[in-house]
Amino acid sequence: MSLHVIVGAGPVGTATADLLAERGENVRVVTRRGGGPEHPNVERVAADATDAARLIELTKGASALYNCASPLYHQWFRDWPPLAASLLAAAEATDAVLAVASNLYGYGPVTGPITAATELNATHPKLKLRADMFRAALQAHEEGRIRMTEVRSSDYIEANSIFSFALAKPMRAGKRAYTPTPLDVKHSWTSVTDVATALTTAAQDERAWGKAWLVPTNTPLTVREIGERFAAANGLGKAKITSLPYAVLWTAGLFDPMMRELRHTRYQFAKPFTIDSSLTEQTFGLVPSDLDAALRNVVEV
Repeated sequence: MSLHVIVGAGPVGTATADLLAERGENVRVVTRRGGGPEHPNVERVAADATDAARLIELTKGASALYNCASPLYHQWFRDWPPLAASLLAAAEATDAVLAVASNLYGYGPVTGPITAATELNATHPKLKLRADMFRAALQAHEEGRIRMTEVRSSDYIEANSIFSFALAKPMRAGKRAYTPTPLDVKHSWTSVTDVATALTTAAQDERAWGKAWLVPTNTPLTVREIGERFAAANGLGKAKITSLPYAVLWTAGLFDPMMRELRHTRYQFAKPFTIDSSLTEQTFGLVPSDLDAALRNVVEV
């Protein structure tokens, strides 16, 4: 059994810890408050992952170090740089493979599906931050200082997403759901389970190192379509969904920092924003989770 160190116990960190623990691996989950799933193979440690010396100590002997952290979106500029630097230092000092769970922000607005060949072209500082983190890790890999890989997913289905917080709760209550996105634009939705599977696979397969991989993801659906699919999968009545005008989102952002930040990513819903994960699927023999099963596991927030 190998030791796997996971930084972060959000949806992806928890799913990754559960997956590895069920395989019989030893898992150490590092969070500020010592959170994480309860399992005989999971050790939960309260520590500040931006403390490189402490993270190095916790990572010694590990085969992989997983970046599953999820700083609050409106605090990225404050929280990500020291955390990313600490993770790089720990990977270099311990020789653990650095496996990063990331998103699609680094691509910026795109034309056509995102594929393995799509370049990171984001120019907005908030979006470019994730691209720069990848570039720094890749440079360290190419210089032989670390081994790294990254998996990138679209919005999650089960938790911590536009879908889970805007649609799931009101629809389960039989109420109309209001979303700050257009309803009829194709969008990719990724299962958290598939992120964990891709992340652990990439961390342990040399073919994945030094590259980024798109997480296996089902056929794109519009917000209206995934809402209808969610209703059907959970035995609910007809889905009632209303798109809020952009002016409402803009005004809400005056009072809520999270809503304000959503202005920067609305482009992902204003035009088709989809991924083609076929290379990942063909290389590692992975397939997306059953969509209806994932929709039955949606977490309300």
